[in-house]
Amino acid sequence: MPLIVVAAKQQNVPVYRTWVGTLAGYVNAQISPEVSGYLIHQDYREGSVVHKDQILFQIDPRPFQADLDRAQGALQQVQAQLQLAEINLQRDRPLAQAHAIAQSQLDNDVQQVAAGKASLVSAKAAVETAKLNLGFTQVRSLVNGIAGLAQIQVGNLVSPSSVLTTVSQVNPIKVYFGISEQEYLELSQRAKASGKSDLLNSGNAVPLQLTLANGEVYPYKGHIVFVDRAVDPQTGTLKIAGSFPNPHNLLRPGQYGNIKAKTMELQNAIVVPQQAVNEVQGSYQVAVVPPKDTI
Repeated sequence: MPLIVVAAKQQNVPVYRTWVGTLAGYVNAQISPEVSGYLIHQDYREGSVVHKDQILFQIDPRPFQADLDRAQGALQQVQAQLQLAEINLQRDRPLAQAHAIAQSQLDNDVQQVAAGKASLVSAKAAVETAKLNLGFTQVRSLVNGIAGLAQIQVGNLVSPSSVLTTVSQVNPIKVYFGISEQEYLELSQRAKASGKSDLLNSGNAVPLQLTLANGEVYPYKGHIVFVDRAVDPQTGTLKIAGSFPNPHNLLRPGQYGNIKAKTMELQNAIVVPQQAVNEVQGSYQVAVVPPKDTI
């Protein structure tokens, strides 16, 4: 049988681990109305990119406009009553000082002005509340992201307990995966070796690589942004969340992928060429010559 001689090398060898990860929106905001009413319009295209404060739905504003008109009318009435009370107070104060009227009349005038000022504050608050409720008839997005399917159709009666749709922030995007206790300790030791206090604060000291379902390696590196507080006693794993840039919205919540990270590095390991391993599996005998420093 042919004999092949190969030279071994002594070098540091990185050790990588892989895990199955699930992608999720960095923020998943459920969009619900803050007032009750009939839905009269949908102002976004399902599955499209929306921006913070963009109008997504509209609720019939007519009842809320009527409430605002009523509150503004009540405010004007209170203002008129307060103005009259102040006129009476200004007229009666010198009369009371001249003992032309009873002191109780002046006291009543003072009380009427104080009550009018309190009513004015309440009436202004009612107007502000009515304005807010009228503004709430325009249901807006809370974040920048991708809006999902509308859960309630135009014409339905909605309330604050109704979920109209969900907007997911996908740039950056999160990926969740679970690691074993041993892997967590290895990653933590590596983070501390880089000068960080723990795995969460290691930042980019533990870069993550994502391989998509089609086998392609995602071009952007990720980093750890979340480490769960406890190991799951049923699975013996610790939940980790990584963050990846997603500038082109290629990644979507619910996708699966493989996460790869360097967990440790073997110091001064003896390695042989991959070709030698392949030849052993074939019909050749292979003789490995160790490095001089190890003889």
